[in-house]
Amino acid sequence: MTPYTALLDRVRAGALGPDPAALRIAVAFTTRQAVRHDGRGTGYRNEVLSLRLAGAVGSCAVEPGALPEHALDDCVGADVAGLLDHPLEPVRVAALDAYLMHTAPHTPANGAESVPLPSGTSLEKSRARARAVVELLDLPAGATVLVVGVVNSLLEELGSCGLGHVPCDLKGGTTEWGEPVVRDALGAADGCDALLVSGMTLGNGTFEPLREHAVRHGKQLVMFAQTGSAVLPHFLGHGVSAVCAEPYPFFWLDGGPGVVHRYRATGGRR
Repeated sequence: MTPYTALLDRVRAGALGPDPAALRIAVAFTTRQAVRHDGRGTGYRNEVLSLRLAGAVGSCAVEPGALPEHALDDCVGADVAGLLDHPLEPVRVAALDAYLMHTAPHTPANGAESVPLPSGTSLEKSRARARAVVELLDLPAGATVLVVGVVNSLLEELGSCGLGHVPCDLKGGTTEWGEPVVRDALGAADGCDALLVSGMTLGNGTFEPLREHAVRHGKQLVMFAQTGSAVLPHFLGHGVSAVCAEPYPFFWLDGGPGVVHRYRATGGRR
């Protein structure tokens, strides 16, 4: 049984809070974004499914256009227990994230260190978040980091810290600086000293092999998570060494101040 399956079983059994069958999703929505930061030559698109449970919002990123129209209708008014068994993986992940955000929000009592993000342009906020993420790595200069889920600001920040990187994304392509983006994360992981991985891997089924690689080789695995921000801290000490959790609303939605929540294996959830 994987830690993810074990976590699902505990939630279904009500071991981490109220019976999920007694909790219903009030609002389901998607957020679509296209961006090209000022001064950057390339852009990208995001799409995120979010579910509102009481005062909490759980989210899972999806490939733009991949989410069926009926997904929102399936979620609204549905109980969390049923959505944990929904045929669509992003729905299952968003429902689990909403439940865990509801029962154990990002607070110091739950192991979170809140890090403010300043107001500013989209690029300024992206770079501020990148600093908060990269600070969770404990590596000597010259080490190489596999970055799964290419974010140019993260690659830029790694370079400013004297760290090398191997960019990886299922879409392939090139980075802002013309570097090739590999598609096979596990194939590239052997040659890297640590892993910096997007929470989106939870929603596309690629998280578990990376977690297993980190355990098997004793490597740091740092997660930066808009997807599953409340889920991934539960894997601290089980292959995940640190998490930078960023629940909805995400930094790219407005120019005002924001916050991310950092967890380390020595002080996070179990």
